[in-house]
Amino acid sequence: MIDQPGLARLLCFASPAFPTGGFAYSHGLEWAVEAGDVRDQAGFSAWLAMVLADGSGRSDAILLRHAHRAAEDADRLAELAELAAATAPGLERQLEILAQGAAFAASAAAWGGVPACAYPVAFGAFAARQGIGEDAACIGYLTAWLGNLVSAGVRLVPLGQFAGLRVLRGLEDTVLAVADNTAAAGLDDLGGACFRADIAAMRHETQYSRMFRS
Repeated sequence: MIDQPGLARLLCFASPAFPTGGFAYSHGLEWAVEAGDVRDQAGFSAWLAMVLADGSGRSDAILLRHAHRAAEDADRLAELAELAAATAPGLERQLEILAQGAAFAASAAAWGGVPACAYPVAFGAFAARQGIGEDAACIGYLTAWLGNLVSAGVRLVPLGQFAGLRVLRGLEDTVLAVADNTAAAGLDDLGGACFRADIAAMRHETQYSRMFRS
């Protein structure tokens, strides 16, 4: 169970209103839409489920959990931050994870702060310092991560707001499964099998017309 102050903080930190700049990133989705990989609600939901369960969503959850456990170990957090940056598949993915982490750290300073580093590492360490449990922090992070990408998809595919909500509803079980499956994961479990999504993020770097930074 999460206590009421912890719940209030988690809802705040995971809210779209918390200024991490997530609205500016599409995680390669912009190129995937242009290439025809994502054309409708069903395709968008399948793309998100893949990235969440077998790609960066899962890796972020693993990094967050280890950062949560090492919240008071500065050297360990630095190692995790370096690992997160090094394992990002492509320049824009690295920008996405580092820029959002820096923005999160700057905003979190009002509550005591956390080192500016990769977003899931900063989120996990900060959640621990605020008395937010590891499982709750993981679910909150993944839900916020997914919400940002759904917002991007609503604009890009394009989809209506209700279609975006149906996508979110349809992936609730996937979020919970990823959170559960990463509870005992080690750092050797980092990695993914979403090659098309990773290629999309790389090709976005030279996409001619772009709305998003990734």
